[in-house]
Order: sequence, then structure tokens, then C-alpha cells
Amino acid sequence: MTIGRSILLAAALLLVPTQHSLSSFTQARTDKENEVKRILEHIQKGTLKFRDEIERVYGERCSSRTLSQCSRSSFNGCSSVFPNQQCMDNDELVIEACGGGSGNCNALWDKKTSVVSIPTALAQGSNNNPTDPELLETACYSNMAEDFMVENNAQPSWTYYGAHNGLFRKIPAVYEEACGNYDPRRRPWFVAASSGPKDVIIVIDVSGSMSNHNRMALAKEAAITGTDTLYRATNENKKLLIESIQQLSEGGSTNFHSGFQKAFDALERTIQQEYSSGCNIAILFMTDGVRTAGADTNEVLALIKDSTERLARYGRDTTIFTFSLGAQADRSVMKKIACSTGGIWTPVDDFDGDLVGVMSSYYKLFALGLANNTNFTAWVEPYEFFSAKKFGTTNSAPVFDRSVTPPLFLGVVASDVYLDAFEKVLEEDARSSTMLQRFVQLSTAQCPKIDLTECQLEALRYLGGGQEATCGQCDSYWYSGEYPGIIPAECPFKPDLPTNLWENTDLEGVKYEDRACCQ
Repeated sequence: MTIGRSILLAAALLLVPTQHSLSSFTQARTDKENEVKRILEHIQKGTLKFRDEIERVYGERCSSRTLSQCSRSSFNGCSSVFPNQQCMDNDELVIEACGGGSGNCNALWDKKTSVVSIPTALAQGSNNNPTDPELLETACYSNMAEDFMVENNAQPSWTYYGAHNGLFRKIPAVYEEACGNYDPRRRPWFVAASSGPKDVIIVIDVSGSMSNHNRMALAKEAAITGTDTLYRATNENKKLLIESIQQLSEGGSTNFHSGFQKAFDALERTIQQEYSSGCNIAILFMTDGVRTAGADTNEVLALIKDSTERLARYGRDTTIFTFSLGAQADRSVMKKIACSTGGIWTPVDDFDGDLVGVMSSYYKLFALGLANNTNFTAWVEPYEFFSAKKFGTTNSAPVFDRSVTPPLFLGVVASDVYLDAFEKVLEEDARSSTMLQRFVQLSTAQCPKIDLTECQLEALRYLGGGQEATCGQCDSYWYSGEYPGIIPAECPFKPDLPTNLWENTDLEGVKYEDRACCQ
């Protein structure tokens, strides 16, 4: 990893409320601000109620009622006919792919039905069903929240739940255009609610061996995924980062020391220049090989120790997440580096289909620091919704199983909000940074405080990479076959899980325009 050929991606996600003096505003302006505040607080309350409902139905996921009503009860956005589908009114929503509302041509949706999507890599059973028991359980318990979603969805926007395992359920039901491509875990609203504000550095090995087994493409995909999720980075900056990632090419040696040195230099520089979140630091380090140049392992570990201690003087906790790409990648050193900072090492197979799941260790760890803040919701920067071509934002909140210690992270609930109503109140463009700042001011984000025992942290490592990924801190739990709380308990009735989730697959193979657009 030569100095000139490594790339550092740094993003400061800052949520710091500020107080405005009422004296600086006219009374009319104050009234407008208060009206926007009331709207946003109402939305946040709705998000938290939805979170409570998902947590409730999760607690009943193993009940006979949940399991008995699960088989053939969900609708697939690529193959199912919705039971109450109707054509969207142009004043509610316009889908460009279905004629953009010209004439009577628009898209179909179902306001009384939720739709489920699962990434292709996770839906390997017949008729695009998942085979993993946990995914099946998630489909079953989230289905029990459908009545709540119907009653509480604010038309014409969407309400949805993205599970930590990649399953996604939303209402109103609409048809997917790119089947199997959507993964909620890589969306900004998911990461914002699951890990809170943070500084992220991604270090990528671009040595010559990264050309083997398509590993460079794998690393680029992982880095782009990480960039997409930076919910406080501007769209322009994210675009520049992605362009830089795409231009990477392989060549040269692997130098762990120089990669980490550049990472720590960048972090300290941004802190000193106050371009930082002021919260936790995550370094994601990806390599496919052993060190071939630069300082030896002991010197690398010494650099990491000195640098993390120096950052701690700024009040910052630094955690390193390492990823060994491919069967020939260094494992012992990468694991040792992660263990030295209370981090997580993850081995990544050359042909792993669930890269997003593999890369999720950092937000799962930080999510545990948000569990005790029951009022936490996150707002993301206003953006253009893909289907509707309208600007809006998303309010989201993390979901936990709070019956165990520490609470188990389950996923994220969210609601989309169009900005039209705010623009009418404020009489200004809602995409302005001023509007974004108002959202940020009303956010209840806090720096996640990671307070795990060694055995709980070991359990999280085990969950992501098996016994090989643990740091040897709690072998007694491994030998007994148990880890505390953080490993989800399985339902005792596995045979009762359905093999087919879909109510029908009548539209299997039908092109998007024919299944999604009004005739």
C-alpha cells in the first residue's frame, strides 16, 4: 500500500444543535419557524411510535399467531399482483417511468398493502424466497406490523422498515423497477439512525495483488457503499469521493504503516480545523495481502497505540475495523490490529454475495451506543426521491430488542417527507442549507457511547465472523456454546417457518412498464 496510491475517505457527520436568538427574527419569521418545528416534531413522534410497534411484534416473533399467518402472506414488488392497487392521482405523486402523469398515464400503488423486497444475493430459494431462518422470521414479524403501517402512513409519502439482515418492508406498495438491487443497509437514512454522528476513514489497499479475483472491484464497491451512507456529507462531496474511488488502479507494494499514518494525520488535521463530528472515529481498513513494504507489525501496532492515545486527548474514541479480502489475505495481523482498539476483524470471501452485510460491523457496534437514547431520531439531507422526482427528507430511528442486555440491534424504521409543505410555510427553497440546519437542530442525536463488556464485544465479533474472528477474551463462552445477549435467540419452532412468503407470483418475468403502469 504505497503512500501515493492509497485513498483516504474522511467524512465528518456533525449533529450539533444551535440556539437562535428570537430577537434576530421578525415575529412573522418566528411564527414560520415554529410551524416548521411543530411539523417536524410531529413526524418524529410518529417515527418513534412505529419503532415501538416493530419492537412489539419482534417480541412476538416466535408466537403461533405470527408463524401461522406468515406463509403466502407478503407481496413481492417484482412478481406479485397487489390486492387493492389503483392508479396514482397526479396531484399525489407522479412516476416518470410511467409517463410522468401525462394524460391518464401514471403508476399503480396499493395504500392498504405493504411490499417486501430482498437483495438478490439473499433470496436464493424458489420464487426468490429467502432460505435463511432469520430472514424468514423478519418477514413474519414485520408482517404483523402492517395494520399499524396502513393506519399511520401519511399519504402520499412512504413508511418503511429496513432490517439489519437486508429485508425491506414498505407501504404503500409499489412495483420495483430494478428487481433485487435495493438494500436498505446501504442507504443514508439507515446508517444515520444505526450509528449516529461519526468520523469515518476508509483505507484501501491498491497493491498489485488486488487485481486477483476481482478484489479491487470488491473494495471499490465497499468504499462506494460507505460513501453513499454518509448522511451529513454533501451530495457534491460524495460525488467527488466516488469519482476518486472509481479511478483507483492496482500496482505497487503493501505498506500498512503508511496507510495508517495517512489516516491518523487526516483525522488530526480535520479535528484541529474543526471539520469533525466531535464524536466517535471509525477506521475501515481493507487489504488482500500481507505487508510487503514499510515498518514491521510491531511498529504498526505502536503507531496505532500512540495515535489513538493522541486522538483521545481530543476526547475522541477510535475504533479500527479491518477486512481481509480473499483467501490469501493476511488474517493474524489484521485481527490483532482490530483487537488492539476494541474493533472487529472480518474475513471477506472472494465471491461473497452479501458485501453490505459483511461491511456492517461498524454500524452494528455503534448502534449499541444509541440503545439507551429512546428519543433518538435522525434526519438526512434533503434529496431527490428516485421514483417521484420530488425533493424530500427522511426521518429514521433504530429498532432494538430491549429485553436482552445489551439491547440487540434489529434494524431501522423510517418515513419519507416531501418538502412541499415546508416550502409553503417558509416561502423559500427547502433544499437550502438553512432548511437542512433546521432539521439538524431538531435532531436528538448524541455521540454513541460504546459500553460493552469484553464478552459482549466478543459476541459481536463472533456474530460477524465466527470463532475465528474473536480475540480470545471470552473462550469460556465459546466452549459452552453460548454468548451473552448480543447473539439473537432462535425461535424453537424452525419447522414452522414458511418456505414461501409470497401471496402470489402472477407477474414473475413481466417487464416493469407492464406491471407497474396504469393501462
